Amino acid sequence: MKLLPYGLSLILLSSPAVAVVPPHFPDSAIWNRDISGAPTHPQSAEMISTLNGLGGFGFGRMQIDFGLQVVRAEAGSPTRTIMTYPYDDYYSPDCEPVGTSMPVPANAAIESSTGLSCDNASEDCHLLVVQGDTLYEAYHANASGANGLEAQCLVKWHLKAIYPGQGRGEHCSSADAAGLPIAPLLFNADDIFLGFMRSGLHLGHALRFVLPNERIASDVSLGGVEGRLYVRPATHAGAPSGPVGSVPYGSRLRLRADFPMTGYSAAAKVVLRTMQRYGIFLADGGNVALTAESDRYTTHAWSELSGFGSRVFDQTPGAQPVAITDFEVLDTGPRIAETYDCARTNVVADTIYADGLE
Repeated sequence: MKLLPYGLSLILLSSPAVAVVPPHFPDSAIWNRDISGAPTHPQSAEMISTLNGLGGFGFGRMQIDFGLQVVRAEAGSPTRTIMTYPYDDYYSPDCEPVGTSMPVPANAAIESSTGLSCDNASEDCHLLVVQGDTLYEAYHANASGANGLEAQCLVKWHLKAIYPGQGRGEHCSSADAAGLPIAPLLFNADDIFLGFMRSGLHLGHALRFVLPNERIASDVSLGGVEGRLYVRPATHAGAPSGPVGSVPYGSRLRLRADFPMTGYSAAAKVVLRTMQRYGIFLADGGNVALTAESDRYTTHAWSELSGFGSRVFDQTPGAQPVAITDFEVLDTGPRIAETYDCARTNVVADTIYADGLE
């Protein structure tokens, strides 16, 4: 048993095995690389300035959404079969075929829900389930009958694989508009507690963030559908409609190294250091910038972390609010015009692709 430092007296974590952290790709995967010294994009300052002029983060602040939930499924858990989405076309060939089954334990809950019922006509309704080395992520999910699951997309991620530069496939969506995985880019209360015991006091992986689509870069001159575009590691763009000078889907941003952390709680500092060392990926359209996992399935609760809540990064007394101008954009490659012509990559578990390590 180890007593956690930094004012968190009497809060114990018996061993790392007890912690229920988000699913994790191999350490060499792009999401887990230290980018504290990586080069910035030549137009980083201009892109940040443009985005700042549009209002910066959604609602003008770096707020946290605690609604996403990662279900851990034991071997032999009940399954549900993916049915067509009743309100629009299923994403094909981007996602797993209709009729594919996924584990859905009896205690499973869809995003911001207490069960498997969700208004998938108007909400994202993500259902995230990890079983062994496979991560299942469904979008617009809603239970149907005893064994069915309505969804507009189901994606399976192999957690032992290091994906190539084009991820699951060029122009292929996922349960996120950028074609990225969701769960491995979340953080939860157990993740933060382990961060206290890690050298450097960080989470060890990049985070996920979103922006309103009207603030995300588009460029009709590239020739894509309605000017939509993305940069690696994204493989897809939702519906960006912002000016060409803004940041595109897939962008990896890094918090400036000299950001002042005075006044922030120990937990908040773990997240801030993580954004300096691993960055944040632009994954989807939306207003609440950062996404964290709820404490429904974790060992520790968010309430145990004093001074850490949804508005920690803009309402902490005596601390400097985190603004979009505190970030820089990394150079992750050229902009790719979105055609929506998905070309799936044949990715199998336990495989390292040469260009996945670029």
